[in-house]
Amino acid sequence: MTIAALIVAAGKGSRFGSPIPKQYEMLLGRPLLSWTLDAFLKDGRIGLIQVVVRPEDRSRYDAAISACREARRDALLPPVAGGESRQDSVRAGLEGLSSRAPRHVLIHDAARPFVSPHIIGRVIAALDEAPGAIPALPVFDSLRRGDGGRLCGIVERDGLYRVQTPQGFRFDAIVDAHRRAPGNGATDDAALLQAAGLDVLIVPGDEDNFKVTEAADMARAERVVMSRLDDVRTGNGFDVHGFGPGDHVTLCGIRVPHSHGLVGHSDADAGLHALTDAILGAIGEGDIGAAFPPSDARWRGADSAIFLRHAADQVAARGGVIAHLDVTLICEAPKIGPHRAAMKARIAEILGLSPDRVSVRVPAAAEVNV
Repeated sequence: MTIAALIVAAGKGSRFGSPIPKQYEMLLGRPLLSWTLDAFLKDGRIGLIQVVVRPEDRSRYDAAISACREARRDALLPPVAGGESRQDSVRAGLEGLSSRAPRHVLIHDAARPFVSPHIIGRVIAALDEAPGAIPALPVFDSLRRGDGGRLCGIVERDGLYRVQTPQGFRFDAIVDAHRRAPGNGATDDAALLQAAGLDVLIVPGDEDNFKVTEAADMARAERVVMSRLDDVRTGNGFDVHGFGPGDHVTLCGIRVPHSHGLVGHSDADAGLHALTDAILGAIGEGDIGAAFPPSDARWRGADSAIFLRHAADQVAARGGVIAHLDVTLICEAPKIGPHRAAMKARIAEILGLSPDRVSVRVPAAAEVNV
């Protein structure tokens, strides 16, 4: 029996308020989509994974695949292009799977990164009893209907559920339902199956299986990731470079004009070097000199962002995440204060973190007028 997962990643995510679709936003150093894909890649019950994307996002999709940690990439089929509506995109994904003829298909939102093996298992098991199954949570809060900012009625909550994904279906049944349905922009595949007169069962969902919809949801997603970590480590790094000829120094990835430069084999970015050493130390991987020896001509004048990314990749390879970075720059010249925001932003960019997870500090005694 072949079970396929269909990941719908063709939306624009306009409510998120970002210039890029939310499924490609970074969650602790990795695109959100990569977290979602890993949930299915690591589940041995899933034999095929079909992703639906916007053609203009293909490079972002490729980057998300590269960030996946699970090695079972043979389950991933080439992505298919989505349509104008979610219904169009799901239909395109189902047609992409049709030649493989899976017995069951689980249709999942790309922006739900925390689907658990338990939910996947419950949905699959329910398909032995009915052609469709969805995870859902009962509504416990009181519900009211409003109009113009005023209460105007009570909505009975008995029998109401908050629907999640993956929605599971017997493949032939959901393909037939989509092919018969008019292009009315349906946002719920289970509704199409019900419209065809077929049963859909409800299985228990999970509060952590929420959909990232607005920017504030990313903070909640970070909290979920952090709550699941059971091996928290910290590391310290220290680096010193002397002044030499030059017209600028590079610190924390930012070129700062100055009467002298910093002497070093690479770009002599003491800030990024210290951070790299701190990360490598936390995972027991020595220091920057061992990973990038100054005797190696490849690193002459190199951008130290390469070193920091390498250290972050080593953390990711061990299943870890970088939660926060704090660097202190001790110098009397040049003045760091005017460049701190740019430094924070650059470190965050290198590692795919939000800037509020990066700190660049200068001791008050070091920042003097010269």
